[in-house]
Amino acid sequence: MDTISVNKFRDNLKTVVEQVISQHEPLKVTRRAGEAFVVMSADDWEREQETLYVLQNNNLMQQISESFKTHANGQGYQPTKEELNEITGI
Repeated sequence: MDTISVNKFRDNLKTVVEQVISQHEPLKVTRRAGEAFVVMSADDWEREQETLYVLQNNNLMQQISESFKTHANGQGYQPTKEELNEITGI
């Protein structure tokens, strides 16, 4: 994660925000007083929250683990050609 001073952040606010949004990379902004804060796009923050929810949900993590096992053994669900076409919109 890149770091910038609060003064540079303030002086280049528009450019810095556009960069954070377009590159999907958070930016750490440091203050002279010591405490820092992070700037990131709202979309990226929402994705992070969804990821944290899944990682903290034991039932979902168990389902994912079981899916990996069945996929590795070639025993997972195999959709029909019609189902694949419906999923992909073909």
